[in-house]
Amino acid sequence: MGKLRNVSFSTVMLVLGLLFLYIPMVILIIYSFNASRLVTVWGGFSTRWYFELLKDQQLLSAVWMSLRIAFYSATMAVCIGTLAAFVMTRFRRFRGRTMLSSMITAPLVMPEVITGLSLLLLFVHMAQIIGWPADRGMVTIWIAHTTFCSAYVAVVVSSRLRELDLSIEEAAMDLGATPFKTFFPDHHSCDYTRADCWLVVGIYPFIG
Repeated sequence: MGKLRNVSFSTVMLVLGLLFLYIPMVILIIYSFNASRLVTVWGGFSTRWYFELLKDQQLLSAVWMSLRIAFYSATMAVCIGTLAAFVMTRFRRFRGRTMLSSMITAPLVMPEVITGLSLLLLFVHMAQIIGWPADRGMVTIWIAHTTFCSAYVAVVVSSRLRELDLSIEEAAMDLGATPFKTFFPDHHSCDYTRADCWLVVGIYPFIG
């Protein structure tokens, strides 16, 4: 009884929350080996549907397209987000800083549906005015997902950049290193650790 009393309310709620999230996933994985066509009826253990999946060329083509877009979007988001974070952190005052900060934080506070609809209307009007893009496809999806993920990368990387000691950069430049050479070795261990994680985060929504 003493051990049960030591369990806090937050711990109980954490366990319940994790069970609420992961139990449906476990059930879904188990029923993926169901031999029956009906989800509610267990027809025995079978890997039939996985072999059927490998035979569906349309579905495999869609998966390959999703993985390509995920890789392109995550890579571009890491590049743009890291540059934006560097500018916002290192240059405290410049013209247009408020507008740039608003553009970075806007995708974070707006629902994804609003962002997607806004970009769709933008692409439609651009096609009417300048003739590009001619149709909505891989390129427009890539731009949309890059816009969304870049904001998250900028926020995460900028938080890490603020923790860096500027004296390390100053010492490197005093020893003759150029700003370009100073940036990569000094920031590689911290910025790109977070940035590499965002490659996984950017790809995860396409896989899920």
